[in-house]
Amino acid sequence: MTSHTTAATALPLATRADLLVGSVIDSSTSLLARQTHDIVRFAMGSPAAEAIPTAQLGEAARSSLSGADAFDYAATEGDPGLRSALLETLAGTTDETSEERLTITAGGMQGLDLAAKLFVDPGDLVTVESPTYTNGSATALAYQAELAEIEVDQEGMSIDALRAAVERAGRTPKLIYTVPTFQNPSGTSMSLARRQELLELARSWGSMVLDDDPYGMLRFAGDPVPSLHELAAGDPLVFSVRTFSKIIAPGLRVGWVDADPALGQLLIHAKQSMDTCTNLPAQRLVAEFLRAGHLEQHLATQREEYRRRKEAMQAALTEHFSGRATWTDPEGGFFLWVSFGDDLDTEALFEPALAEGVAYIPGNAFSPARRFPHDLRLCFASTPPDRIHEGVARLARAVEAVGA
Repeated sequence: MTSHTTAATALPLATRADLLVGSVIDSSTSLLARQTHDIVRFAMGSPAAEAIPTAQLGEAARSSLSGADAFDYAATEGDPGLRSALLETLAGTTDETSEERLTITAGGMQGLDLAAKLFVDPGDLVTVESPTYTNGSATALAYQAELAEIEVDQEGMSIDALRAAVERAGRTPKLIYTVPTFQNPSGTSMSLARRQELLELARSWGSMVLDDDPYGMLRFAGDPVPSLHELAAGDPLVFSVRTFSKIIAPGLRVGWVDADPALGQLLIHAKQSMDTCTNLPAQRLVAEFLRAGHLEQHLATQREEYRRRKEAMQAALTEHFSGRATWTDPEGGFFLWVSFGDDLDTEALFEPALAEGVAYIPGNAFSPARRFPHDLRLCFASTPPDRIHEGVARLARAVEAVGA
């Protein structure tokens, strides 16, 4: 038999293949699946299994998937039933929109990819928060962008740091990527003043703002802040990406893009070269879930539970790491960002912690330049309080074991 195996280095790969860096976060799912011992899972940013409204989703599936066309192709821009239900759901909220601005996507990640596909040429400057969502920066890199990392503090992305980075680069960014509300990974939110300043700066530069806001509906403390979408008031320079992954269930892979109507046909063309249409059964299921009025009560329940879990994590961190580390205090979302001293390498700690029975994501995963070797991200949303206390205790034992 003749072997057709070829060394990867001999394949005629595109130049961009070297820029496909992947996701440490997503890869952790496979890693954890291979473990055979008990692990408290603070790694993946997903709702807990018990937080997914399986009964209501099952009910929605039974009533929405019985038609002969339920498993057919859908319109590329989205099934009319979901588009209508979503518009009604968003009415009166900070993300209220109109039909001509809406495109249904295969989760938030497809929205990010569509934005990069439409706006980023090889060599373009794209600014990303530092730390930032791994998949967002990876998408920009896949389209051969040049990245500039912008500091994040308690008020979100620093606009002063953004100006300074652009001045150093000697050119304005084509795209400004931000997760403005309950940011992944830090949990911080961009203040109203900075949101307004960012939009003014983007207008003066002619830069697109990629507004990635998966967590905005999950506020459990503090005062609401208008979304960038609302503040932009239809400005074509703002491209907003949303998803049902964090507010209903990640496996649905259904989200939406809110963009200037002039982009509508381009978005359809770009999406047709990816997947023709978003999964129609999932769209029908989500539409029925929304029409039945389940989302509002589900969100209310989850907000209260996530507040309880965040407080449990902060209490556990105070018990085990007071004086040794600092951490953020989010008013919503899924994440805490923990910063240790220079003597603790969170990448080196990962395997001892996994052996101890706790998983997290090291800070360097959230910076293309690997700026956060002494930090880590913990997801509180996916774990009940008793397990949170156990997981943080295991993390403390791992820190002691490495002698840091």
